[in-house]
Amino acid sequence: MKLFTFSLLSSSLLLVANSFFLPLPTKIPTTTTTTSLPSTASSSTFSLPTYLSHTTPFIESTLSTSLEYQSIPQTSKITQAMYYSLLAGGKRIRPVACLLSYDMFRSKREGKVEEESLEERYKAVMPTAVSLEMIHTMSLIHDDLPSMDDDDLRRGKPTCHVVYGEDVAILAGDSLLSSAFEYAIKYTPIPSISGENKAERLLDVVGRLGASVGNIGLAGGQVMDLECEGKPSEEVTIEDLRWIHLHKTAALLKVACASGAILGGASESDVAKVETFAEKIGLAFQVADDILDCTASSEELGKTAGKDEMVDKATYVRLLGLEGAKAEAQKLTDEAKECLSEWGEEADGLRAIADFIISRSN
Repeated sequence: MKLFTFSLLSSSLLLVANSFFLPLPTKIPTTTTTTSLPSTASSSTFSLPTYLSHTTPFIESTLSTSLEYQSIPQTSKITQAMYYSLLAGGKRIRPVACLLSYDMFRSKREGKVEEESLEERYKAVMPTAVSLEMIHTMSLIHDDLPSMDDDDLRRGKPTCHVVYGEDVAILAGDSLLSSAFEYAIKYTPIPSISGENKAERLLDVVGRLGASVGNIGLAGGQVMDLECEGKPSEEVTIEDLRWIHLHKTAALLKVACASGAILGGASESDVAKVETFAEKIGLAFQVADDILDCTASSEELGKTAGKDEMVDKATYVRLLGLEGAKAEAQKLTDEAKECLSEWGEEADGLRAIADFIISRSN
């Protein structure tokens, strides 16, 4: 069921506004992003590493120009701080999941899309993928603040507040959050969206992005996480932990997969199934993070290892033990893939993401 319904007036206003916006800014010429992107339509041919080797540079290049439209001399410092964290690297799982979900439904409706350039293939969904990474980066900047997790290392580099100061870091995060919504609306070409009610689909996506950050989303999950910090294990239940990370960790993966599906023309019932898949891989992602925090080094993680234990954080390892946490991660991954059982080979990209999440080393 849709989170939001929209009037004909709101859809018309979006169509009018969108018609004045600029094309998607990107440094990659169309002629350089051509035919070698692998298909998601065959389990015998789809390779996640190969797919990432093509799409990740495209994502990085698009992110690297994503704030140019608002960069003026008076805002150089905050723009630098925003870019510093946005371009600090990372796995880009959320935009990738969004693209793969889009492929899954668009290819089902419109046939093979592998021969298109990346710019053409993803023009309807790339602005949302960028928005997701902006929101995710905001959450990392704020998560690292002294008043939150108080961390000095992120993605192998000093955190934003260490480099630019706590005041600028807070404002850089705020600005990335607001820019995310502006970017999705400003640069999504509505006619390229698949399915009926194209403007309503974009509004649905923007509404879901907003909901994912609020009190029943990232913010609410973070508050409950802070409240559980330092509590004895017997006072924190596994249900508490799941609520925290359904709303803190899984929220953006859920909207990533749902947004790709919506823009690819999926039905409401299919979007709901993809959301359930994403919630489960989101929880599996957190379990894997908890495991890595106590088994990997800071150099491997790109952030401070062992931090959870230092601050007595509620984690899956603390509640279930190391082996129990590993079993939980595998169980969640298996359940996630089962959510895609009615789709065949076209869902292999999302299945590969599920496997990657629990097998990663950082």
